[in-house]
Amino acid sequence: MTESRPVPRALYGKVVSNKMQKTILVEVVRIERHSLYGKVLRRKTKMKAHDEQGQCKMGDQVKIIYSRPISKGKSWRVAEICGKNSV
Repeated sequence: MTESRPVPRALYGKVVSNKMQKTILVEVVRIERHSLYGKVLRRKTKMKAHDEQGQCKMGDQVKIIYSRPISKGKSWRVAEICGKNSV
């Protein structure tokens, strides 16, 4: 019987900074409801992701996947660039 690896957690976000070497800052937006009032809230989280080739530019839409810790604050890798910045 072959054991399959679990599918890594994937998130989609927008590149807000690429000023570091081999690292980008990705802003992930999630929508959730307030537990008491029911109002729809937009929550933003910024995560550092590893970009080996340095091909991501500011404004790009990217898919990042969870990986082993690469540095103190970086545990995500860029899986693919979903949309290029049109500017």
